[in-house]
Amino acid sequence: MKALGVISTTVLFLFLGATLPAFAQEEHHEQEAAKPAKQQEQAKPAKQEQQQAKGQQEQQQKQQEQAKSSRQEEQKQAKGQQEQQQKQQEQAKSSRQEEQKQAKGQQEQQQKQQEQAKSSRQEQQHEQQVKSQQEQQQKQQEQAKSSRQEEQKQAKGQQEQQQKQQEQAKSSRQEQQHEQQVKGQQEQQQKQQGQNEQHAARQSEQEQHRQEGEQRAAWTDHRAHNWKSEHRDWKERGGYNGYRIPEDRYHGYFGAEHAFRIYTYPVVIVGGDPRFQYGGFWFSAVDPWPEYWSANWYDNDDVYITYADDGYYLYNRRYPQDRIAISVYAN
Repeated sequence: MKALGVISTTVLFLFLGATLPAFAQEEHHEQEAAKPAKQQEQAKPAKQEQQQAKGQQEQQQKQQEQAKSSRQEEQKQAKGQQEQQQKQQEQAKSSRQEEQKQAKGQQEQQQKQQEQAKSSRQEQQHEQQVKSQQEQQQKQQEQAKSSRQEEQKQAKGQQEQQQKQQEQAKSSRQEQQHEQQVKGQQEQQQKQQGQNEQHAARQSEQEQHRQEGEQRAAWTDHRAHNWKSEHRDWKERGGYNGYRIPEDRYHGYFGAEHAFRIYTYPVVIVGGDPRFQYGGFWFSAVDPWPEYWSANWYDNDDVYITYADDGYYLYNRRYPQDRIAISVYAN
């Protein structure tokens, strides 16, 4: 409004500046025209006064009309300015509305983006959850598979153990049956031995001397001339293929800790070779006995039987460096 007042004042000054010179010129012309008629005017002072008053009124009216026109122009300019201000205000309002609309659109877009980001995060979380669940399921499946494999392994181990136990039980039954057979054989042998002893007791002293002579002759015939060159171990003979003593019997009667003398046990001649009995089995020498052993070693020396290098051997404690290969017979 202050700017409007300044503009109105400026327009008024410009208007007055334009009208005052014209008014002065008009007044000068009137004075020039009034000189010739000065006398008439002097003659008629009342009429001139009336004309002057009328001219002044017309001039005042004209000035009023100019002032009115100027005011109308100012009002028009002010109205134009008001309309322009209103238009500017409306434009500013429209601009604010547009800005608000844009801001609202941006907010909506931001909200939409946030919702999309939220939805994307939720989808990612869902995918992660699904992936985690899948990994957990795979882990559980692997654990279940491992558990089944372990159970199958344990079941297989139990089956193998049961089979082993069954085999052991079967072997134990077989061993028991064998032991019973051996025991029966031993009893039979003991019975036979008793019978032989009884028979030997009934034999005459001459018969006993005859048997001793035969045994001595048989042992003498098996004496080596050069034992180092004449004897061979079972490896050199191609391996032992005869009867094998059961483990329980072997540990009970054989080995270095179980020494005996041959003369205290039955001796028989089979095919001209001496065969002695010990521990429920019969033994026959395959090798000759060393020539440097005493002639009656089988009566006086402590001997023992052991299994070594895949075969049975007879050892003499008086000559521990020597061993004689022997064969085992169950009957």
